[in-house]
Amino acid sequence: MAHYERLSALDASFLGIEKENLQMHVGGVLIFDAAPLRTPEGGIDIDRIRAAIHARLHLVPRFRQKLAYVPYEGAPVWVDDDRFRLAYHVRHTALPKPGDERVLKRLVGRIMSQMLDRNRPLWEMWVAEGLDGDRFALISKTHHCMIDGISGADLMSVILSPFPQEQPDAPEPWTPRPRPTSAHLIADTLVRRAAQPPEAFRAVRSFISDPDTRRDVTEKVASIVEAFAPALSPVSATPFNVEIGPHRRFDWTQMKVPDLKGVKNVLGGTLNDVVLATVAGALRSFFKKRRIEPDDLEVRAMVPVSVRSQDERGALGNRVTQLTVPLPVGMSDPVKRLRAVRRTTADLKESKQALGGEILTAISEWTVPNLLTQAVRLAARARPYTLVVTNVPGPQIPLYMLGSFMQTSYPVVPLFDHMGVSIGLFSYNGGLFWGLNADWEYLPDLHDLVGALETGFRDLQEAAEAERDKPKKPAARKGNARAQAASS
Repeated sequence: MAHYERLSALDASFLGIEKENLQMHVGGVLIFDAAPLRTPEGGIDIDRIRAAIHARLHLVPRFRQKLAYVPYEGAPVWVDDDRFRLAYHVRHTALPKPGDERVLKRLVGRIMSQMLDRNRPLWEMWVAEGLDGDRFALISKTHHCMIDGISGADLMSVILSPFPQEQPDAPEPWTPRPRPTSAHLIADTLVRRAAQPPEAFRAVRSFISDPDTRRDVTEKVASIVEAFAPALSPVSATPFNVEIGPHRRFDWTQMKVPDLKGVKNVLGGTLNDVVLATVAGALRSFFKKRRIEPDDLEVRAMVPVSVRSQDERGALGNRVTQLTVPLPVGMSDPVKRLRAVRRTTADLKESKQALGGEILTAISEWTVPNLLTQAVRLAARARPYTLVVTNVPGPQIPLYMLGSFMQTSYPVVPLFDHMGVSIGLFSYNGGLFWGLNADWEYLPDLHDLVGALETGFRDLQEAAEAERDKPKKPAARKGNARAQAASS
C-alpha cells in the first residue's frame, strides 16, 4: 500500500526558512581511535563502517525517506526513497598533512556550507581519515526538519554501541513502500481541511460556555504575547547580527562536566546557568577585544528547550520551543554575572514563554502550512536575539563505532537570519563539548571567542575556589549561647 507521513508544522518550518546562505542542517564532529578500523594498507575501512550503519538503518526509517509535496498546497511529506544508495550518504575523504585539528575544522566549515540535496534523504556522514594522533573523524550532517538536539542524541545511541564490536550485524531486509499518487495526497488533504472548521467551532463554543476554558485560553494568549515580546525590543547591534553569507567557520573547545558541577555546587544555580554565565563573560571579553564597549549592550541568547516526553524518546522530528535569556555582558564580576543569570532563568521558569512557542506551533498545524515559517522570518527581521546557545545532554558512557572508541563529539548548530554565530554544547562520557558555528566573512576571529569561553569559565572556577577556601565561621556552642543569654 502507498505510504507517506506529513511533516509537522515545526519540521516544515525548517525547510521554509532555508535558503542558500541559511542552511538548516544540524551536525556533529565525532572523533574516534583509528587503529581498530585500519585496513592492511593503512587507511580506514569505509566498507565496514558502511556495513555497520546499514545494519542499524531499520531503527531510523526516516534515513531512507525523502521529501515529496502535496500538489497545490505545497505541504511537504515523507515518502520512501526507491533509489536509496548508502554510499551516496556515507562518504570517504582524507585530511591533507599534517592532519591536525585546524585542518579538520576547515573541512567541517566547508562541508557545513553546502546545502543538502532535497531530491534525496536529507543526511550525510563524512568519514575523514588522516587526523593526527592515530584518529579519524566522522562528520554528520542532517537536516533540521528531521531531528532536533535530543533526537540527534538518541540517533547517536542507535548508530553507535556501548561496547566494542569487531564485526557489524547483518542488515534487516528493506523494501521501499510505494509513494502515494497526487490524487491520493489531494484527497487526504481535502479531508483533513474539512475537519478543521468543526474543530475550531467546538473550541469557540467551549470558550464561551466554560469559565475554566476561558481562563486557560487567556493564559495561552498571554503566553503567546510573552513569546513575541523579544521581537518588539531588538537587541543591540553587535558583530554577530549581520546579513550572513553562505560560508561557515567552525571551532570548538571542551571542558569537564564535573568541573562545571563544582562551580555550581559552590556558587549556586544549575549547570546551564554556569554555561550561560560563561558565555556572557566570553562575549564581554570578545566585544572589548573588538573595541566595543559592552556595559550598555542589550544581549540575548535564544535557548532551545526540549518538550519531548519520555514516550517520544527515540522518535525523529522536532519537539522544541525556545526561551529568551538576557546575558549580563555589562557585569565585570563573574560571580555577579552568574547570580544575574540565575535570577533570569528562575524568572523564566515561572513565565509562559516556552508555552507560547508550543501554542504557536500547534496553531500552525491546523491553519495555513507556512504560518510558522512566516512568523519566524518576520521575527528574525526585528533582531530579537544576539546568538543561539543550546545545551544537549548526551550519553554518559563510552560509545564505539565497531571497535573504535569515540573520544569527542562536537555539535554543529545552524545559523539563523541575522545571527552570525551559534554555540552548541553536548555532554558525553563526562566531557562537555562546545561547537561554535559562525559566518566565515564576519567572524575571522572565531578562535578568539573560543579562547574567551575558556577564560570565562576559568574566572568562574577561580571565584568558586576562592569562595571554597574562605575560612568558615565557627558555629556558636549551645553552652556559650546560654551563658551569653544569662549575662545579658
